[in-house]
Amino acid sequence: MSVGTAFHPRTSALNSTMAWGEWSGYFAAAVYADFHDIEYNAIREQAALIDVTPLYKYEITGPDAARLVDRVVTRDVSKLAVDRVVYTPWCNEDGKVVDDGTVARRGEQEFFWTAADPCYRWFTMNAAGLDVRIDDVSERVAAVALQGPRSRDVLEGATRRDWADLRYFGRRRAEIAGVDVHVSRTGYTGDLGYEIWVDAGSATDVWDALWEAGEPHGIRPAGIRALDVARVEAGLILIEAEYTSARHAISPEQHYSPFEIGLGGFVDFAKPSFVGKHALELERDRGDGQQVGRATSVTWGPTIKKMVGFGSLPPRLAGPGTRVSVEWSVEGERGKVAATVVPLPFLDLPRKRA
Repeated sequence: MSVGTAFHPRTSALNSTMAWGEWSGYFAAAVYADFHDIEYNAIREQAALIDVTPLYKYEITGPDAARLVDRVVTRDVSKLAVDRVVYTPWCNEDGKVVDDGTVARRGEQEFFWTAADPCYRWFTMNAAGLDVRIDDVSERVAAVALQGPRSRDVLEGATRRDWADLRYFGRRRAEIAGVDVHVSRTGYTGDLGYEIWVDAGSATDVWDALWEAGEPHGIRPAGIRALDVARVEAGLILIEAEYTSARHAISPEQHYSPFEIGLGGFVDFAKPSFVGKHALELERDRGDGQQVGRATSVTWGPTIKKMVGFGSLPPRLAGPGTRVSVEWSVEGERGKVAATVVPLPFLDLPRKRA
């Protein structure tokens, strides 16, 4: 049975439609207003608050913290400086993606790791022989995404400090409403934005301060339907939509390597070792991946005014400019529509990095 997040006292009061979805055992507002376009417009034109507490969250500490993270993920963690964040997938021994998420380096021996699926057991299994502590803080830490072109103004109003110097994928500690928080220049919308991590017991205090600071900037809450449109438009994949975790796959067709879901650029073969490296080297050397040939998340991009979607294709068809057809069903009638392979993201807003 789903339960409310630490922000539920505020999100439930704002959810006039009482339209709820389920996200990792939590109630997640599907849409707050009559239609999600109002919330999408807040993400793209003003500022939006999105409850992302259901993400799984882990603190990795100790002398071998960096070794554990580097052992698991495909990115080179030795290049990750303190107060920087990296997005990365991680794989099993067969080179198939287990999950993807962000890793923030809070200190030389301290990391904060987010995931879409529960990964505590996987991290623990790979920590054999290492002097490291893994804490699952998923229930203790709440998270809210502040996204949109006015998000910096809102954050500066709530913290009473300047944030222009925090670079894309940077992070720092701050104080909101007298509460200690961690702020990262990250998000799942492809827009200017921040994610704020706070002790669950103080979550509503932080929400109230952000809401008050955001009122002059037209702030709105945004649900998962608006978030889904924004993330597809931004070329950001979703587990169990674009791929199935290798932990849950029940057939070969449900296993995906990073190369098959657009994450091949996040595989650093220069690293001495990581879980799945040998299998991925073999795949790279073959010059071919598994042929999947299916469309996954498809949406109308309100900003770019086009239908866009993710799809898996054999490498010979994956080059930009390749013309393909997609089977499309409307009211039960099947048909085919023309499509063109293009580079990701579909929408690349310079302000997200400004």
